[in-house]
Parts: sequence; structure tokens; C-alpha cells
Amino acid sequence: MRTIVFSFLSLLFLSNVKAQDVINTSEGSVTIKPVTHASLVLLTSKTTIYIDPTGGMAAYTGVKLPDVILVTDIHGDHFDPKTIAAVKAAATVLIVPKAVSDKLPDSLKANAIVMANGDKKDMKGFSLTALPMYNLPESPQAMHTKGRGNGYVVTIGGKNFYISGDTQGIPEMRALKNIDVAFICMNLPYTMDINEAADAVLAFKPKIVYPYHYRGQGGFSDVEGFKKLVEAKDKNIDVRLRDWYPKKG
Repeated sequence: MRTIVFSFLSLLFLSNVKAQDVINTSEGSVTIKPVTHASLVLLTSKTTIYIDPTGGMAAYTGVKLPDVILVTDIHGDHFDPKTIAAVKAAATVLIVPKAVSDKLPDSLKANAIVMANGDKKDMKGFSLTALPMYNLPESPQAMHTKGRGNGYVVTIGGKNFYISGDTQGIPEMRALKNIDVAFICMNLPYTMDINEAADAVLAFKPKIVYPYHYRGQGGFSDVEGFKKLVEAKDKNIDVRLRDWYPKKG
């Protein structure tokens, strides 16, 4: 009887563990951990990368401290100095666009490396390319102007991971090649709707795509609808829906 109860409790515990996907590379596996909205973690045996960490230290309980933090933009759902200060280790490197660097508190500036659109950098355990992210049509009044923020391609063991940041289906996204895993935003009025996102994804054909950053002024975007739009035209693209908005309490 005790064995049955223990087994039941074990299954109950496992059912409540948030799923983490694992991508195999030539340098070992990469574990993808959704955190919230625009925040995620990429973990390898050598390197832990936080992308746009927000939500405070509690959101990263049980996760290794970051070797590298990537920040895409100045907005608070991407750039949270308090969370960065809480989760970083003494040797953590921050990769940021200049607009973010200009807003860093002095306590974080010494750890920061500035990358502009088009810059490339080799890091310990991976390489990095900074890409444009912006609204269309281009305008000085746009919520995201070209050159202010960075999307990123993280290359680990021959696999390319694309983080879109806040953007629409811009030519630079549509022209991407050999993307293995893509994290694509879709929330109006800040970025794009599911139709534009699907059209862009169908243009550059990542092997796997995760809708993320999908909460907008009207609530959550229809990520199930996005999945249907993509898979109706290209069944070779694996659209994975994961929980980016964990319930609190």
C-alpha cells in the first residue's frame, strides 16, 4: 500500500514539473526553459544563458546562475535591472544594445559588452550574432525603432537558436538561413499578429518554432491559430506551444 501511495505522489509531482525541451547538438544537449513572456534560459553542460530575465530571483529558483545574460531592448518586459542584479554571479557577462547600456546602473556597467545590429562575437561555449528588431513601417515614433534593440542568433554545437525580441516580420528575419530553433514574438500592438508571424516563419523555415512574448493589450494571442497557419503550409516546421505565463500563487 505504501508503495502505491508513493508511486501516486511521484506521478503527481512529475505532472506538475514544467516541461523543458532538450535539443541535441554536436557539443551536447541544450535545455530550453521558458520562464515568462520574453524570458527564457538556454542551458548546456558548459554554459547557462539567460535571455531578458525578469520576474525577480524567485522565477529562477533551481536554475544555475547565468554565465551570460542577453538583453534585447530597453522596455521593462525585457530589461529589468533589479532582476539582473539579483540573478547574476560576479563573473556573469551582460550582452546588451547601446540603448540598454546607457540605462545600466553603475553596478552592472563593468560586466556589460555592447553589441550593435550585425555584430558577431565568440563566447565561451557558443557564438553570437546581433540582429535588427523593429516595427514596420519604420518611423522615429515607432515603439521599436531599427538599431535600438537586438534580436540574437545563438550558435551552440552547430545549432542556431534565434531569439526575435520585439519585432515584426522584417526582411532581416525573413532572410534568415539554417535556423534550428526560433522564438517568435506575436502580440499587438507592440509587435505583430499571428498572420504576420506565420508568414515570416514560413519564409525562413526554422526547424522548430516556439511562439513566445504573446501577451498584448487584448490578452493572449491565438498561438493555436498560429500553429495551424504554419503547419497548414509547411508540415516540416515543428511548432511547439509551451507555457510562458505560469499562474502565480
